Amino acid sequence: MVSIRTAIDTDYSALLAIWRRSVEATHEFLTPADIDSIELDVAKYLPQMSDLRVAEEVGQPMGFIAIEKDIVEMLFVDAFAQGRGIGSALLNSVVAGRDSVRVDVNEQNPSGRKFYAAKGFTQIGRSETDGEGRAFPILHLVST
Repeated sequence: MVSIRTAIDTDYSALLAIWRRSVEATHEFLTPADIDSIELDVAKYLPQMSDLRVAEEVGQPMGFIAIEKDIVEMLFVDAFAQGRGIGSALLNSVVAGRDSVRVDVNEQNPSGRKFYAAKGFTQIGRSETDGEGRAFPILHLVST
């Protein structure tokens, strides 16, 4: 059974490892050097998130979500735990009580696009680059 809790400082290294395994499994368009570079940014961002939640099974972190205001900044599930409802549980935990939620997803990430489409998100825009200016197109989505 999945439980969701607020992240604590000692979670960051485990969450970063989850991020990396998840990205390596789903972001085939990224090179190892891209992943190494982005990982440095993620390591800086995790402690800055005001609402960072962890999904656990049997006391082990399986994924995490960060939301700022009504924008999902990060949602990652460990590669070996994908497809088991953990991402859905995390998303449901932040959507509850909000009129709508926005999220950006890499255009080249078909599993991410499929996940958000299945959750009722629709595309409202597109950018040629990600939030850091890297040449990875981003789709801007909103829950309906």
